[in-house]
Amino acid sequence: MPENAIVTPLAAGADVVEAELVDDHPAGTTAVVVPAARDRQMSAETAAAITAGVAASTRRAYTADRTAFTTWCTAESRTAVPASGETMAEWVRYLTVTPRPRTGKPAGPATIERALAAVTSWHLEQNHPKPNMRGARAVLNAYKDHLAETKAAAAQPRQATAALPQQIRAMLAHADRTTLAGKRNAALILVGFATAARVSELVALDQAAAVESEHGFDVTLYRKKVRKHTVNAVLYGTDPATCPVRALQTYLAALADAGRAEGPLFVRVDRWDRMAPPLTRGGHRIGDPAGRMTAEAAAEVVERLAVTAGLTGAWSGHSLRRGFATAARTTGHDPLEIARAGGWADGSRVLARYLDDVDRVKNSPLVGIGL
Repeated sequence: MPENAIVTPLAAGADVVEAELVDDHPAGTTAVVVPAARDRQMSAETAAAITAGVAASTRRAYTADRTAFTTWCTAESRTAVPASGETMAEWVRYLTVTPRPRTGKPAGPATIERALAAVTSWHLEQNHPKPNMRGARAVLNAYKDHLAETKAAAAQPRQATAALPQQIRAMLAHADRTTLAGKRNAALILVGFATAARVSELVALDQAAAVESEHGFDVTLYRKKVRKHTVNAVLYGTDPATCPVRALQTYLAALADAGRAEGPLFVRVDRWDRMAPPLTRGGHRIGDPAGRMTAEAAAEVVERLAVTAGLTGAWSGHSLRRGFATAARTTGHDPLEIARAGGWADGSRVLARYLDDVDRVKNSPLVGIGL
């Protein structure tokens, strides 16, 4: 004790407590700083930028899921956010037994998984911890087992039918390629397949993104899921009817003849073969003013050509992307090359599923064992 320390005697009857003197902030730790009110503020512009970072289709699906969850919670006198583990389990149970208006059947496992993701992310956005999902997961697992045991169609994940070269030939055989619409559709199908593009990526292309070269075209696509550009070499095909380079050359020439040498690559064409006619609703102009196709319209082209060709299966805009992966793997291309060309994320489970469809036969342990 320092020589000049002042010692105060304890008052009679005072309690003596054994204690240890510690620093306010032990070594290796920092003080917890509580943000000021300003630190919690976010401008409307920044909030909009955060929202824009999520795909529009995902935002629409999550909004619908959250609205449905809130409506159910209100009817059940439950709290939506923060939700208890019991509420989440009851909600999943409700989804597994309640027919949906559009299909007349309960939601499938994939739809329920998405709904759970919508609600858990909603909690995080509002600075709440994720709800306890143990009970909800148990209910969902039991539902999956039930679907599998009863041989329900929903037990298998719904996948787009792969558009392979043979199917693409059949689809284009029924397209009138003397018209502007037919030339556009042929280019859309073949370029979409050759670049493994999602329809949203395909319709986002401008003419400037397709640069002619010695090998054909270099097409630069922005892959929004992985947030990077890929430059895809589109090569000449051996069959003129399904050559993506020739189809794109023919379509670009037709656009130029119509006075379009720049702007959107894939544009609206009406039934009279007029390019980019104005769209109106209630007397007001709607749609892209430059006439750019929507992703839904591009997907409809794929579906309509498949149906016209008499092809069976679940056809959608994604059929081109899946067909590219399947065909490339069948001919022996490395999965890494396929992933890079198509802009799949590293370790993509979707791509792995596409490749497994090929590898389960090609690399089967039964191959070469002498049965």
